[in-house]
Amino acid sequence: MTTQIEPETDVATNPVTEAEAEALVALVRKVGKEVILPRFRTLGPAEVEAKTDPTDLVTIADREAEAALTEGAREIFPGCTVVGEEAVAEDPARLESIAGAETCVIIDPVDGTFNFARGVAVFGVILAVTRRGQTVFGLLYDPVLDDWVMAHRGGGAVHATARGVQRRLSVRAAIAVHEAEGTLPLDLYGGARRADILRAFAAVRSARSLRCSCHEYRMLAMGQADFSVNGSLNPWDHAAGVLVLEEAGGCVVIEGEPGYAPTLRQGRIIAAASAELAAELSAVAW
Repeated sequence: MTTQIEPETDVATNPVTEAEAEALVALVRKVGKEVILPRFRTLGPAEVEAKTDPTDLVTIADREAEAALTEGAREIFPGCTVVGEEAVAEDPARLESIAGAETCVIIDPVDGTFNFARGVAVFGVILAVTRRGQTVFGLLYDPVLDDWVMAHRGGGAVHATARGVQRRLSVRAAIAVHEAEGTLPLDLYGGARRADILRAFAAVRSARSLRCSCHEYRMLAMGQADFSVNGSLNPWDHAAGVLVLEEAGGCVVIEGEPGYAPTLRQGRIIAAASAELAAELSAVAW
């Protein structure tokens, strides 16, 4: 597990401003409308490639969107570091820049690429801003419905629509394991291991795989799910979503222990609406 660098910057005195947040929202909306959606259900065979395995996909939309988001982020935060999923696929060493960057923008240009490539409208854009390794702003954007969930550290989480309607978010009340509904990363496991995971969560009311961290965290923060399990700690999947969830009153545990940071590289994460549920699920999950 990567050692977390103690931040030198007090993030409470160096937040993302409202103007910067509005600019980030405008950026993701523009990229969603002009870059991502025109590619949805129009991809040709040559515009979809496999990375590490046949289900780990990248499309021309991922690459074009990341380029546009990177350029826009640098205009909003001159001199910032940008860490995008596709850039890291080309150069994994880029991950190491998160810890020391005064301002880092972490981007997943099309989260849920498998769904996107298969014409399933469950995908989104994830964007996080960190200061010296701590997430201070998170944005989970749905290009299909043009709405977003966002959070400032210490400022709560909100859902916003293109019509200008905003509402504060909170997770749903704590419940017992047998009442819990959530998501499991079934595609990360094959054969007997997949069966083991399903058996471990046999007591929950409902467990499914969305293949989209953006919508998994949105559902938790909006009180529409109770837990989400993930077997990897890619910062573009979790940095924004964890902040949103925590600001909505939820929590995460890594290998059963509290404490998430975008600098962590190894471990399995359970996000939940309550600490009690997270602890109970961790006890049976691994």
